[in-house]
Amino acid sequence: MTPAYQDLLQALKQLPGLGYRSAERVAMHLLVEKPQALSQLIERLQSASESIQPCPICGNLSEGGACAICADPQREQSKICIVERISDLIAIERSAAWKGTYHVLHGRLSPIHGVGPEHLNFSSLATRIEAGTVEELVLALSNDIEGQATCHYIQEVLIQNKPIQVSRIGFGLPSGGGVTYADSSTVKSALEARSAYN
Repeated sequence: MTPAYQDLLQALKQLPGLGYRSAERVAMHLLVEKPQALSQLIERLQSASESIQPCPICGNLSEGGACAICADPQREQSKICIVERISDLIAIERSAAWKGTYHVLHGRLSPIHGVGPEHLNFSSLATRIEAGTVEELVLALSNDIEGQATCHYIQEVLIQNKPIQVSRIGFGLPSGGGVTYADSSTVKSALEARSAYN
């Protein structure tokens, strides 16, 4: 195959969920079977990269200003569900079990991998907490050592002695697993079974 084709395969293999065979199928689909879809895909990727940015309040996807959830007056603004990734937020939204807002950390603390507080979206969370309008935080973080460390940091550093109810989602979720891959009913049960975190 040509060098350009090999370069395309290498780029596609970098995407999550695509191995060599899947990358080959995508490349053949775009180059041979449906070449008209290629220009449309390029255009939409370019448009998305120019218009989508993190919500300045919570870190969710946004197109200029606050995201749809933060801007929704029907959401309980005093309640924040803290998640590691946007995919976790989407999984919880799919369950329709949460009527509050969110905060996306974009990862979790992991000293072994060089991820400290400065690498995560803690500054805007601290701003929200310091505003004094937060009544409840739900920690929807992984049930592993890194998730525990992140919960501990939030409790000890960001909340300290503030009058905020802190709970952690129940773990009908598999140990070591995250919110993203759980089905809607499991996520709903985990939220309903949340318990005080201290």
